[in-house]
Amino acid sequence: MKSKIRRAIGLKYNSEQGDKVPTVVAKGYGEFAEAIIEAAEEAGVLVHEDPYLSEILATLDVGQEIPESLYYVIAELIAYSYVLQGRVPKGWEHSLPGFDQLV
Repeated sequence: MKSKIRRAIGLKYNSEQGDKVPTVVAKGYGEFAEAIIEAAEEAGVLVHEDPYLSEILATLDVGQEIPESLYYVIAELIAYSYVLQGRVPKGWEHSLPGFDQLV
């Protein structure tokens, strides 16, 4: 059976630094993809595997913002990563009362 070449696309979004839209900061295939994933895991960055999403993101260039059509799905992933870290996104504190007691 032929093995599938792994692909990795790294996104950066930091609302506290004034980022308006997530941006592609790394992109690679094969061994370079493995290095991107390893660096992300070592840095405590959420690694999400989704072949359909990565196929779309792979069409973007490093430094390019994600298209508006992906805002919702990427926002869900960012929100999920905050929950996994027991954090609340800046400005959401009043929208999620009692969240800090759940985690």
